[in-house]
Amino acid sequence: MSTHSTKLDPNIIELAKQRYETKQRSKLPSVIVSLASAGKIYPESSPLRAGQIEMRYMTAYDEDILTNTSYIKNGVVFDKLLESIIVTEGINVQEISTFDKNGLILYARVLSYGSDYPVQIKDPETGNVLERNIDLRSVKFKPFDLQSDANGEFDYSIDDVKIKFSYNTKIDLLNSSVTEMLGSVIKQVDETRSTADIENFIRYEFLAKDSRTFRLYFLENAPGLDLTFEFEGENGGTFTSGFQLGANLFWF
Repeated sequence: MSTHSTKLDPNIIELAKQRYETKQRSKLPSVIVSLASAGKIYPESSPLRAGQIEMRYMTAYDEDILTNTSYIKNGVVFDKLLESIIVTEGINVQEISTFDKNGLILYARVLSYGSDYPVQIKDPETGNVLERNIDLRSVKFKPFDLQSDANGEFDYSIDDVKIKFSYNTKIDLLNSSVTEMLGSVIKQVDETRSTADIENFIRYEFLAKDSRTFRLYFLENAPGLDLTFEFEGENGGTFTSGFQLGANLFWF
């Protein structure tokens, strides 16, 4: 007498699991969140071009992501969190620019743990470091008035050289070298989009004074969060100061 195996296809099991998780997560409350760039930095073919995405509230399961030591060590913890809580179909977190990602992470924090956030700032009058609380719901986007083309790129001219550049970058610009930063954001020089040609331009033709002027233009016009607030000083007066979103954004 023969027996027959009734093993299920692992792919079918995984698909069923994904469908179940999608159905369960669809029951959670969600909100529409605007992007700091208004979507202008993405190609017209990207769903991010719409300038907003749908994001759900975090659950206890998502808190496990925030405490995953492997994710933290490899610097991907916030990417993994966004992958879990973004509801809009067709969104690849790896395609979200750093300039937009920071705003999404901040909004996730507000949705999940509230808007009260402690910061430390220096009183310009006394020189002492003060502890203050701010309302993260009051954080605004910086004005972003540049107009992009169909590829989500922007025009810049240096003498007779025409450059197209992009804010759709994934590198840490503050901790990158000048050439790394330029190589990441410059997409076209005159009529060429060749990586080799762009690298040669940066290395042999892009004068330091022109490079500096371009970098200042790039940063001054970049989308993102306006992290400046008016604080009360020790002596009762007020002063305006910037602050940083620290590693404790989701921890207390």
